Amino acid sequence: MNKVGLFFGSFNPIHTGHLIIANYMANYTDLDEVWLVVSPHNPLKKKDSLLNRYDRFEMVNLALENVTKIRASDIEFRLAQPSYTIDTLIHLEEKYPDKKFILIMGSDNLTTLKKWKNYDVILRDFGIYVYPRPGYDVSEWQEHPAITFTDTPLMEISSTFIRNAVKAHQSITYFVPDKVMDFIDKKGLYL
Repeated sequence: MNKVGLFFGSFNPIHTGHLIIANYMANYTDLDEVWLVVSPHNPLKKKDSLLNRYDRFEMVNLALENVTKIRASDIEFRLAQPSYTIDTLIHLEEKYPDKKFILIMGSDNLTTLKKWKNYDVILRDFGIYVYPRPGYDVSEWQEHPAITFTDTPLMEISSTFIRNAVKAHQSITYFVPDKVMDFIDKKGLYL
């Protein structure tokens, strides 16, 4: 059975930090592949700063050109809004019975897991691979059998930083893939 890691995000825009996490999970853990699931809208985030979902999905696809083991998914575009992670997981499980899905999240998200809809079902039926984020206490989860902590390299890059840099006409070279930078530039995004 193929093990697929699901890395959910707004990817507004996708950046090198996201790609390093995805690459680490796809190549340094027992996952067979990683899907970057572009969220139309995260119920816990403000909607106003969010770029059109099709542009965000296009940037993820551009970032993943010629990459193996990692792909973009727009599965949540076709689900009821707001989409909760558990609903997406169950939908994917039904659609791909030959795959075992694992949730990928940062330790920052793990601290709020108990606020998630049916978080206990996520732990029971899917499991979670965690990448480190500094300053978050996740000791209560340290021994949980459904949670795997990884040594993913720390990347202190945020999409907010990139959006602000674009707005201020500062260089985002190396922070995002060249094709993503060209796309942002051509469409005049985040200005």
